[in-house]
Amino acid sequence: MTEVAVNSLLENLLELARENVDLIVGVQDDVKDLTAELQILKAFLQKVSKINRDTQRWKQTMKDIRNVVYKAEDSINKFLGRAKQHRDTNPAAKWMDVSYWPSVRNVAKEIKSIRIDLNDLQVKYTPLLEEATQLSTLSRTTPQPIQVTLSDEDEVVGFEEEAYTVIGKLIDGSNNLEVVPIVGMSGLGKSTLARKVYKDSRISFEFFSSIWVNVSRSYNKTEVLLSILKHLSKKLDDESDEQMVDEIRTRLGYGGKCLIVLDDVWSTDIIDVIKDVFPDNNIGHRIMLTTQLEEVASSFSRDFHKLTFLSEENSWRLFKLKVFRKECCPPELEEIGRSIAKKCSGLPLAVVVIAGALLGRTTKRDWQFVYENMGAHLINRDQPNSCFRFIKMTYDLLSCYQQACFLYCASFPRGFDIPAWKLILLWIAEGLIPIQNHLTLEEQAEEYLNDLTKKNLLMVMEQSLDGQIKTCRIHDIFYEFCKTEAMVEDIVWEIKNAPSQEFLEMKDLGTCRRLCIDSSTLSNFLKKLCNEPPMENVKSFLCFSSKLIDNQTPDIRSLHKGFPLIKVLDVEPIRFHLTKDFYQLLHLKYISLSGYFKALPSIFVKFWNLETLIIHITHPYSTFEVKADIWSMMRLRHLHVNAPTKLPPPSASARKERECNIQTLSVIAPQSCTREVFTRARHLKKLAIRGQVFSLFDNNASGLSELAMLKRLEKLKIVNDDQDVSRVLTLPVMVFILPNTLRKLTLSNTQLKWKDMTKLGQLESLEVLKLRQNAFSGEFWEPEIGGFTNLLVLWIEKTDLQIWRASSHNFPRLKRLFLISCEDLEEVPSGLADIPNLQEMRLEFTHKAVKSASIIAKKKMEDHASSSTYGFRLSVFPPLFDADDSS
Repeated sequence: MTEVAVNSLLENLLELARENVDLIVGVQDDVKDLTAELQILKAFLQKVSKINRDTQRWKQTMKDIRNVVYKAEDSINKFLGRAKQHRDTNPAAKWMDVSYWPSVRNVAKEIKSIRIDLNDLQVKYTPLLEEATQLSTLSRTTPQPIQVTLSDEDEVVGFEEEAYTVIGKLIDGSNNLEVVPIVGMSGLGKSTLARKVYKDSRISFEFFSSIWVNVSRSYNKTEVLLSILKHLSKKLDDESDEQMVDEIRTRLGYGGKCLIVLDDVWSTDIIDVIKDVFPDNNIGHRIMLTTQLEEVASSFSRDFHKLTFLSEENSWRLFKLKVFRKECCPPELEEIGRSIAKKCSGLPLAVVVIAGALLGRTTKRDWQFVYENMGAHLINRDQPNSCFRFIKMTYDLLSCYQQACFLYCASFPRGFDIPAWKLILLWIAEGLIPIQNHLTLEEQAEEYLNDLTKKNLLMVMEQSLDGQIKTCRIHDIFYEFCKTEAMVEDIVWEIKNAPSQEFLEMKDLGTCRRLCIDSSTLSNFLKKLCNEPPMENVKSFLCFSSKLIDNQTPDIRSLHKGFPLIKVLDVEPIRFHLTKDFYQLLHLKYISLSGYFKALPSIFVKFWNLETLIIHITHPYSTFEVKADIWSMMRLRHLHVNAPTKLPPPSASARKERECNIQTLSVIAPQSCTREVFTRARHLKKLAIRGQVFSLFDNNASGLSELAMLKRLEKLKIVNDDQDVSRVLTLPVMVFILPNTLRKLTLSNTQLKWKDMTKLGQLESLEVLKLRQNAFSGEFWEPEIGGFTNLLVLWIEKTDLQIWRASSHNFPRLKRLFLISCEDLEEVPSGLADIPNLQEMRLEFTHKAVKSASIIAKKKMEDHASSSTYGFRLSVFPPLFDADDSS
């Protein structure tokens, strides 16, 4: 990840020269010269990125460059900490600080030495670049091996239902040429399923000719056309691509329906080529393709078939078939065998690889050894049939920044559901996201996350109502690859108990940049850290767990001593105690802590680099108070607290400064929703408010109407904690001038009247509206026509609404409707059936309205059958079994 390290340091130096030039007085020229050297090195590495670097010499080259860049980063950071302390002292004390200027001269010498090292490295490795470029050119002409499917046998396990579905897509449908993609991660059995479908008798009966073509990443258009022509003609002449396309089209025109299967597709270009060979005779020709990339599949069909994992039972069936063929598994091996199959997590390739390792081994001891060392068997670089090369094929498609982001996921425990918002903020703090002119860092990181899931390197575990990723996870097999490569590339190093469990592994930590540790071993590690020399190389210390660890109170005083230049600290599973030593970690950019915190001390302003602050309060206090002047922390962008937070009013001096960069405030107390606060926070994109919110809805008071000045606000959540149900709230008249950028709005327990929905309907950009826990009250609601023009998702929960009148004119673009615990609602408006894009309706504990929902569902399904519109899904919980109920 050398390019990422160089770019991160370069961007930091450019920002330093732009915004904090007073900190580098005495070394400006040296920093400027180092910046120039890094820009040259960046260009050099961009050249290198276009060639094959999978050799030991190149890996050592990248490591040497990385080490020099890390040395430069450490030297600069160490000096900046010293310079910041010197700048913040009073004028009298500065004269007494006699050691400061010698330190300036020392860092100038270090920078000069580093520049010489960088220059020497470029001179040394330039000939290697020329040599590698020539070899890379030769390798591109070498034919790519055909990818082997998981099984070429007729017996395929666990794909019966999948095959039935795909065959249905191929046989049914219109008479137009249609593309049926099969999508899934490496090793999931896409080619195996496609082969099963291809050989099925129903396909032979339906299609006059069926043609199988292996494509692969480096496909050759001529070879692909030739392989199709071979199925149609025994006599092959030396023809151009255009002539072959014409001949295939002519020959297909003589026969009936044709199916062409394209296996292992990596780009859309080849599909466009194959589409051209079909005659335009409207007899129902089909193209079936297999791909790992959702963007390829979705380019040709929005109804692609996404392959799922094998069940535990099917994994065991496949495992037995591969190990014992047609023989039975010995009873003494069944328990451990099932455990091995389960550990493959439903990935057929993993089952096959592990089964291959057990062929001929019949002792329980051998099987236990394989079970305990499955990662080594599955991710084995030297074994051509291991999972490693299949995963690496997709991994190599990523940019260096995307690769770094993917490998960073090894910081989280195996099987951990990673919150997308936290992962994005960590990527940014770690310097893994490059600056793009047209995107914010958060937007760029979100694009990377979406791309990793579309390439099936990360699994989406939970999505928001509008389809955004909420949590993701790495498949266990990919996790092994990720962890191995992360250590090789210096992305992250895992600290764990040694096999004896008596001491922690501390070896080789002298060069690693990021440490992750299991929460159960954190206390022991910190104790051992007290006796170790400072590790200035460590920039991140991470500890993740799905739950808070109550039985540990680690002594964190050793952190500042052990990791003096740390930038990222996430120890949220452990109860943290703030001590004076903690505030010596001046370089922190990201902090995530849990503990018995009542307030954020004023001394927090010392963290001048802080971008993200996450506080998880573990006590029942009603509010959390911020005493630190966060308005003067110009780099702070995200503040997350799990309790209503009282913000300090901006000081007079702060109000005169430029606007701060805060984008997230979640959650804040209603009394902090003032003009002064929002004037300073004009960059806000996400805002959550919780508490007794009645003051926000007063037309005569500063409150909700002040949000109008937040011209970038996209997400707003308001939760009322007031238990006085007799209090009547009304949306202020000014609500219609809420920023048009608002896309998501959540209201909970606000007890508003349904007539106020007219005001919300005027929010032109609103896409998701969630009304939770009596957000609105009243027995009748008929929205006005002309509102909610862009609303896609409507969630109504726990309301006394009885009669709701609406049609497609009220919600013209609605896609998803959720009615939760609306026990008094008599029916779902029948006019909603006319909304063209309505795809889903879910009713939970809304029994009276089920029959009307079923009628809507029936009409939508009829519309779907007669057109190319999206399918429709109705779900009812608890399920009703009424003879008169068509649902």
